[in-house]
Amino acid sequence: PCRSVHGNNRLLPSQIVSYYESINQCEKELPEYFNFASDVLDEWARLEKDGRKAANPAFWWVSEEGEEVKWSFEELGSLSRRAANVLCEACALQRGDRVLAVLPRVPEWWLLSVACMRAGIVFIPGTSQLTAKDISYRLQASKAKCIITSDTLAPALESVLPGSQVLKSKLLVGRGSRDGWLNLKELL
Repeated sequence: PCRSVHGNNRLLPSQIVSYYESINQCEKELPEYFNFASDVLDEWARLEKDGRKAANPAFWWVSEEGEEVKWSFEELGSLSRRAANVLCEACALQRGDRVLAVLPRVPEWWLLSVACMRAGIVFIPGTSQLTAKDISYRLQASKAKCIITSDTLAPALESVLPGSQVLKSKLLVGRGSRDGWLNLKELL
């Protein structure tokens, strides 16, 4: 039995723990492949579209200035598929490749993390407070093939990028442009 909260059936914490315990004790079969983006988000989008699940925002972001970005499950699914295509085609990334994202908390941070899940790309989040030395270390240790940052943070990162032998592409989030950088908004 599930508890109804705001008209939605939700599992109680004890039910979730029980489910995971049954997996750990091999009472439930684990799927061979699991992808949160396609197995969960896309399923919720389908249930909403079929009217079997109440429509709720999948993502709701509000900036300090009050700007809002709100995506439904269907919109997040569509945008994340397009972003995954950008990563795989324009950035030439493949399943298992690593991406270092040095971004402030902007909607694209979450969009790109879902896109990486969808494409099987390893998303390495980095705070915008990292120093050049921190970024250089993370690039070398992770062997990231792509770096993603905002148009305002890109100038600070450019000094360390030539030292990376593995880096293939640089993706910019924002309205600006820079030589040698791909722009996510344009590619979407």
